[in-house]
Amino acid sequence: MTLISARHLGKIYRTHSLVGASARKTVLQDISLTIGEGETVALLGRSGCGKSTLARLLVGLERPTSGEVLFHGKPVSRLDRAETKIFRREVQLVFQDSPSAVNARFTMREIIAEPLRHLTSMSEVEREGRVQELLRLVELPSEIAGRLPAQVSGGQLQRACIARALAVDPKLIILDEAVSNLDIHLQASALALLAQLQRESGVAYLFVTHDLRLVKRFAARCLVMEEGQIVEEIASADFDQVRHPASRLLQGAVLPPLPGVPCKGHPVSAKG
Repeated sequence: MTLISARHLGKIYRTHSLVGASARKTVLQDISLTIGEGETVALLGRSGCGKSTLARLLVGLERPTSGEVLFHGKPVSRLDRAETKIFRREVQLVFQDSPSAVNARFTMREIIAEPLRHLTSMSEVEREGRVQELLRLVELPSEIAGRLPAQVSGGQLQRACIARALAVDPKLIILDEAVSNLDIHLQASALALLAQLQRESGVAYLFVTHDLRLVKRFAARCLVMEEGQIVEEIASADFDQVRHPASRLLQGAVLPPLPGVPCKGHPVSAKG
């Protein structure tokens, strides 16, 4: 069953200043996609291709210039108050830049509990219990709950943001380069956790990234973006058979695991 979908989405930005309006900048053009319940879809593309804009449109942080986003088949723009609350609870977004995604004056406890305060009827005691449960889930010590964002590492803050997204048991989590800033060990740990949660709860993921290595480990289906459009769709296991030039560029950008060790299909030149 389709959880969320987009129909012919377009997004145009236009800024204004004292000297008047700037030229229109088209960021997205005619984007259509679907994400089913329990599915993991990767959204691949180079920086600046429109991936993050699309993520914000899907979660409702911005409105499209054209087209529409549908939640369980109903346009998000037509959801009533109760349906909007369900949408906010069931579709969560984890940003790449975790310091900008949190209130610097909030403790880790307050950051993780924020959706619980707004989207559930939990008591303060119940919220505290849930926060502690989430900290354990993302492998953070309980004593971190009272610290401010400036008092924890970048990796710890990003895991707290993942915990915040998990707090209300969403049906879809959009991960906008959410593990890019983590070291290799924490990336592997985070992906293992997300895969385990998917097996246990059936949560779906839209994995926004430019890193093909992560996609092959995590996603079943890939959408490739270039200049605001989806230019190719393919199963992750078949990515070696991509045809579009944008997909081939991403494929060719994958570094070998060790210097001098070629990736599959990409022999290392003998030239120094």
